[in-house]
Amino acid sequence: MLAPDILAGLTGILPEERLFTDPVDCYAYAYDNSRRFFPPQAVVFPLSAEEIQAVVQLCNHYQIPLTARGRGTGTAGGSQPEQGGIVLSLERMNRILKVDPANKMIVCEPGVLNQEVQTAAKAHGFFWPPDPSSAAYCTIGGNLATCAAGPHAVKYGVTRDHVLGLKAVTGNGEIIRTGCNTTKGVVGYDLTRLIIGSEGTLAIITEATLKLTPLPHATAGITAQFEDTISCAHAIAAIMAQPFIPSALEFLDNGALNLIRNRHPGMLPEAAKAFLMIEVDGAASELPAASEAIIKACQVDGLILAQPAHDTEALWAARKALSPLLRDIAPKKINEDIAVPVSRLPQLLKGLEDLSAQYQIANVNFGHAGNGNIHVNLLVNPDDTEEMHRAERCLAEVFSLVLGLGGTLSGEHGVGSAKMPFVDQEIDPITINLMKKIKTTFDSRSILNPGKLFP
Repeated sequence: MLAPDILAGLTGILPEERLFTDPVDCYAYAYDNSRRFFPPQAVVFPLSAEEIQAVVQLCNHYQIPLTARGRGTGTAGGSQPEQGGIVLSLERMNRILKVDPANKMIVCEPGVLNQEVQTAAKAHGFFWPPDPSSAAYCTIGGNLATCAAGPHAVKYGVTRDHVLGLKAVTGNGEIIRTGCNTTKGVVGYDLTRLIIGSEGTLAIITEATLKLTPLPHATAGITAQFEDTISCAHAIAAIMAQPFIPSALEFLDNGALNLIRNRHPGMLPEAAKAFLMIEVDGAASELPAASEAIIKACQVDGLILAQPAHDTEALWAARKALSPLLRDIAPKKINEDIAVPVSRLPQLLKGLEDLSAQYQIANVNFGHAGNGNIHVNLLVNPDDTEEMHRAERCLAEVFSLVLGLGGTLSGEHGVGSAKMPFVDQEIDPITINLMKKIKTTFDSRSILNPGKLFP
């Protein structure tokens, strides 16, 4: 329960219909897609930067934890109020403020859905390249907080590559503006890129100016089937080493293929143990040469067939539905989105297979192979204590394998609290200390999303 003076402060900022304090009403804001549960004492729904500023200042005064939240689609626990306090839900700040095709940009509030931005941009012949599989449900604010990506990051880059500027409220309750409205701008430090990916620990984004990209004139699809994951990994490295960069390059291992086969009989060949979904885009005249070069790069030992795909819509839909299908195998998944240099993918995938066998943990791997970004899914029964212990040991060795290959613990899902214990394996103590000092500069009383990122 909130203290009466804190509750009175909130009711002075927000009307009753935009303030939840009943535990039943707050329940939906106690968890995200990581499926853990941390109930807040209250949930507030601001509509402006000034209301957010007032809430931040109130929380500063009483030193109350404040956790910003979009739609709760994250998998690393980044939006969970682990220390209680107040959840600041941005879902009602959902306006597209300006569409400016002449300057290739959109200005929007953080609660706008990714798909809404795509729809608005498409009407003018543009798109916003970050395209996570949850695009229909996830918010721009959440995309910015985690520096989200998706299949097309292999060619177009991740969220921070497509943001011109931000308006935000720091943890100290100050409204700031970062960046500019031009693609060139080098005045001052790049606070825009610093805030993007900081998971709500430095500032709460209230407005974003997004950089749009022209829609490609044409696209073409390619599929490639392999006898095993290792030969598939060698083909991925060969594809990324040649001049024609695919606009998407998705990898599915045999476990992922079987999930799709079970749900969509006849869609995939039975002989394939690994599979690539490849897309190229650009001028129509360029696509035949690009497709030919990529099919040639797939010619490795273990290739079954690489060919143009004339209708990939159903296959892409099945790929985007993979995550929920994992529960057909086990009631719980430990989902990690590690990334390694593309040339190290053969060692990574072989290592993952060996660890799965060693610890007797079912594992399904798929992901954005062109970036070396693989979604590792350890599938377990949370009621089996011994299996959970084996899974924890397996996960620790997965992270050691990734770092040993020059990789990173998170490619696009963020750190949140799920990966927090492992961060000091990737980042040295001096650098972590510098990051903590930056945190203190933005948020001197550590009220914003406390207990996240740093081990």
